[in-house]
Amino acid sequence: MSLSKLRNIGIAAHIDAGKTTVTERILFYTGTTRKLGETHEGDATMDFMKQEQERGITIASAAISCFWNDSQINIIDTPGHVDFTVEVERSLRVIDGMVALFCAVGGVEPQSETVWHQADRYKVPRIAFINKMDRTGADFAEAVKMMNEYLDANAVPFQIPMGKEEDFLGVIDVIDQKAYTFTDTERKEIAIPEEYKQQAKDARNYLIEKLSDFDDYIMESFLEEKEVENDYLKEVARQATLKLMITPVFTGAAYKNKGVQLLLDAVVDYLPSPLDIGATVATDIDDSEKTITRNPTVNDPFAALAFKLINDPFVGQQTFIRIYSGRLENGMQVYNSTKGKTERIGRIFRIHAKDRHEVKEAGPGDIVALIGMKVTKTGDTLCEKANPVHLENIHIPPAVIELQIQPKTRKDQGKLGEALAKLSNEDPSFNAHYDDETEETVIAGMGELHLEIIVDRIKEEFGVEVEVGEPSVAYREALAMETEESFKYAKQSGGKGQFANVTIIFEPNEGNGFEFVDRIKGGVVPNEYIPSVEKGIRKTMEQGILAGFPIENLKAILVDGSYHPVDSSDFAFQTCASICMKNAFRKVGTKLLEPVMQIEVNTPDEYIGDIVGNINRRRGRIDAMRRFRKGSQKLTGFVPLSGMFGYASQLRNISSGRANYSMEFSEYLPVSDSIQEEILKKLQEKKENKK
Repeated sequence: MSLSKLRNIGIAAHIDAGKTTVTERILFYTGTTRKLGETHEGDATMDFMKQEQERGITIASAAISCFWNDSQINIIDTPGHVDFTVEVERSLRVIDGMVALFCAVGGVEPQSETVWHQADRYKVPRIAFINKMDRTGADFAEAVKMMNEYLDANAVPFQIPMGKEEDFLGVIDVIDQKAYTFTDTERKEIAIPEEYKQQAKDARNYLIEKLSDFDDYIMESFLEEKEVENDYLKEVARQATLKLMITPVFTGAAYKNKGVQLLLDAVVDYLPSPLDIGATVATDIDDSEKTITRNPTVNDPFAALAFKLINDPFVGQQTFIRIYSGRLENGMQVYNSTKGKTERIGRIFRIHAKDRHEVKEAGPGDIVALIGMKVTKTGDTLCEKANPVHLENIHIPPAVIELQIQPKTRKDQGKLGEALAKLSNEDPSFNAHYDDETEETVIAGMGELHLEIIVDRIKEEFGVEVEVGEPSVAYREALAMETEESFKYAKQSGGKGQFANVTIIFEPNEGNGFEFVDRIKGGVVPNEYIPSVEKGIRKTMEQGILAGFPIENLKAILVDGSYHPVDSSDFAFQTCASICMKNAFRKVGTKLLEPVMQIEVNTPDEYIGDIVGNINRRRGRIDAMRRFRKGSQKLTGFVPLSGMFGYASQLRNISSGRANYSMEFSEYLPVSDSIQEEILKKLQEKKENKK
């Protein structure tokens, strides 16, 4: 099949906008499935994890291939809940185009905005589908207006609905000026009903006016009131969509099987193939400033990105990759440039949700799963050893909430460790560590639901019964102010000694993570020991200094030092750098940082005062209020995570269950001295109680 006929797309939206239902209908109409699965009945093809079926939500993004109008469409169905935002993030990194789904009743909801801005980050062309036109309160025009107002989407209706709510009949194609009604299995073209003719004509004129901004011929025709050919309009619309200048809007009611076939037409007509996306820009593995391109052709050297790992009970670990260039074959040796190691390709599969179809080879644009990868993790680049490159990694937000966990019986300790290792391999936003001081295993993730699902999976998939403690905040530590520190490490114990001497300037590095700068002159610290100094600092950052929390945002500049030709070693310089850093932090002080969440609350007008007061009591601040829809407001602001435990039930009580909220990690910020003292005191008490 020609690469121009391939579409790699994601379907993304706010929770409960109908993503999985739309995908199930796509699979049915493309002949991939013979039965319509329903999320609320727990039998959706794409939601095959037990936790997804029980909750009726999508947790793990699932990849699937189907065919429509001689084109292959690879679909990645993604979660809508903010706790699983990393799933959306890694899907957006590897897809070429996106269907952004909106509920006709809710319009642009909090997670819709998050997903939209994630797609902006990766410059993903998109079309929109306004779903649930059959629901009470559906308002197509209001949803389009919200897209323009809140997302700056330049949304242009390519379809308009005929009727709404229980009177929703079908849709009108604005370019072709044709009307369609739908049965369970087919669409039927009808003449545009008289009462919609003027609306359809106005919509076409509006679309032409919008496209005239991007094309001189359409502009001239529009000004001279000449007709423009439909095919020409579609081609200009396609180019404007690919350049992110407009967002074509389609509509329907997936649950009632209305509009999905036309959405499939739109995916083929307006979303990009790998050829439209063109060359992928990678970087040289030795010089991150030097860029290298990889074209979507089998003639270019092989390059692919691993974007997801799944532990399958039947075949073991599946590593999902997106191939950008070259050809991949069974038994081939590939180079993991991220890890600096070679991997042998075992088996290659195309995925149909939980089913697999083995293939012998794959090429540019393909999304496939590999079995038997040993070292490859999410975000790693696979390439040819003779032509190594680094592809842009995947943005992984930090884990902000922690939970103590332990097996009910001591004999399950090993099984628990194995389960946690597999789960953290799969999900880079989840991690686990053992706290030697409290003798507890601590798991950390993106939110309460995220960890709840993890605990469920430990019990169900790995058969380990566990007990969990109360959730707690994952704090961080930071340097209070800039300082310069020197330390000499010298030990003599009969045989070969240990010697290292360093002078390091430590600076706060807000918002830029960790940076290590080598300013050694004249070889006073040999090149072979420079990485040892960095390694010693990195290890100390992981362990923390004040209260055992990882250290954030630090710049370390190695400016001077000395060595001994016999006694100096990697270990000596690591130890020396670590002690030097601890001394520096103790000298100028360590700040405690707390995760601050961006919160959005949708509420009827009458509860605004109580909700704002409640957020203020949680040390939060409201940034903006705006009209959400008639009688409702959307509040946005920032609240420390420590103040958000139990918020869901309190919000329900305040608003009689009518308000809803979502939150996501924003940044780590310093706490006040009094709160820092309080936190440290509680941690100390907890340690003493454990003894």
